[in-house]
Amino acid sequence: MAGDKALLGFWDGHDAGAALVTSDGICCAINEERLTRRKLEVGFPSLSVKAMLKVAAEEGLQISECAVSTSDIAKTLTRYIPSLGAEYYQLRRRKVYPGALTSLKKRTKYWLTELPGYHWTEMLTRRILLQRLECVGLSGVPLSVVGHHHSHVAAAVMCSGYERCIGVSLDGIGDGLSGSLWLWQGGKLTPVAELSGKASFGLFFEHVTNLLNMRELEDEGKVMALADFAYPVPDKDNPLLSFFEVSGFSLRSRYSTLRMYDELKKVLWKFPAEQFAYLAQRVLEVHVPAMIGNAVEMTGQTSVAYAGGVAANIKVNRLIRRLPEVKDLFVFPHMGDGGLAAGAALARAQETGFFTHPRRLQTAALAPVDKHEDQKVALAAWPEFSQHQLSDPVSSACELLLRREVIFWFEGRMEYGPRALGQRSILALPDSLDIKNELNLRLKRRVWYQPFCPSMLEADAEKLLEDYDGMVNEFMTNGYMVRPEFRGVLQGVINVDGSCRPQILPEDSVSPYAELLKKLRQETGYGVVLNTSFNLHGEPLVCSVADALRTFAETDVRFMIVSNILVEKKSCEVGQG
Repeated sequence: MAGDKALLGFWDGHDAGAALVTSDGICCAINEERLTRRKLEVGFPSLSVKAMLKVAAEEGLQISECAVSTSDIAKTLTRYIPSLGAEYYQLRRRKVYPGALTSLKKRTKYWLTELPGYHWTEMLTRRILLQRLECVGLSGVPLSVVGHHHSHVAAAVMCSGYERCIGVSLDGIGDGLSGSLWLWQGGKLTPVAELSGKASFGLFFEHVTNLLNMRELEDEGKVMALADFAYPVPDKDNPLLSFFEVSGFSLRSRYSTLRMYDELKKVLWKFPAEQFAYLAQRVLEVHVPAMIGNAVEMTGQTSVAYAGGVAANIKVNRLIRRLPEVKDLFVFPHMGDGGLAAGAALARAQETGFFTHPRRLQTAALAPVDKHEDQKVALAAWPEFSQHQLSDPVSSACELLLRREVIFWFEGRMEYGPRALGQRSILALPDSLDIKNELNLRLKRRVWYQPFCPSMLEADAEKLLEDYDGMVNEFMTNGYMVRPEFRGVLQGVINVDGSCRPQILPEDSVSPYAELLKKLRQETGYGVVLNTSFNLHGEPLVCSVADALRTFAETDVRFMIVSNILVEKKSCEVGQG
């Protein structure tokens, strides 16, 4: 590989990060939060960029171009005054109390984000970011600025493997837009339609999240989960459905972004929290599939590549997948702004002919390798834990799970994106409400109504899920309904309505995690495990073995498997986990 070229993409906003793209696709990618240990880190991702430069040097890759996303007025302003982004980060994550000017600042923020980028904002963006790249050791390399939604769509399309498809982005707002529609055909990615930032499903749901006293840009999944605990309201009686009007692939909002917040507050005053969440969730469930169905009809393309923050809503994705006119749906695994680094690089790779044909993304395990020698040093720093070399880690993990233990599982390269997919996971059997409640309330310290997710093999998905249709869902981006007769054996990984968000692995998958599922199938009849992210609430997914050991030490879980090493707390009693 020595002498091969690579593109470096980075994103310096919410959930900042960097990615390295070669002619084979995404070579390596990581988000800044995993390195700073501050969840959804903002600002220039110096540690992530340095990590990519290190990988490039080790692999003999020559970085020929850099790419970054978004040059609207609001983003350009925060690049020159980083304290604006840092202040919003502290407020959004509830690290500081609102001040006297908080309301005014919030309204100014929303007003500014509706303004698009211009030639001069792109020029200013390029100037300041070239300086920052030079500060981390990269100079003399050209920098391209890619549109926000172009980056989202390029990530989805170029990792979909589709020869022809539509690319759809639905987001909060970026470059003055809330969404876009593109056509991938004949090796060209062509814009078809744009959605103005004055009408945004993403900002609507962000307002709902904030009004429910949750953290916007972070807790939208909790709103979706809470909605399942409300009594159904007929759509004709839902006051929020009229907030938007869909026509073709266009969207009109009844209210401005700022006025919408005030109108939502009035509706919330009349309804309990779970009912308000239900009403808001239905807005997306009704309007988003209708819009994407219209896009399929407009273009004649039945395969959909989808990204943007709204694409994180797996219940809406389920409805898109089940549209009769949609043949295939691929959701980029890092669908939110955290995936813009890879998207910007992939967009430039496609434009320049460097990476010309979509290839199906085979794995989200894209972080830099956690080197064996670093793992040994980290393990040696915790002599209070006993450590045993395992000849068969899969069998050992299976045995612990069958004993009703919760185990921490650390294997290979860390996942890119918000989901734990068997690289940095907390595992348990999926059939126990007691384990689910213990994980939620004591270990993960999350709200009680937030469900956990299963990992399962494809043959088990066909048996357990009533709406499994053969579409690959290896990145946990789609929702399914569990057959009523199997809800008992999966009660730890379904929500109250019988839905789940499974990771579905092909039967021919080759990895220690897939082998663990196959081993469990031999022992229990089902290749299924409860899989939640290896972190504590409010913290990023663990990145290194050192991170894993610190998290392990803060809990009463007894066992952790790191590759082929069993780490055990000497002072714990069996079953405490």
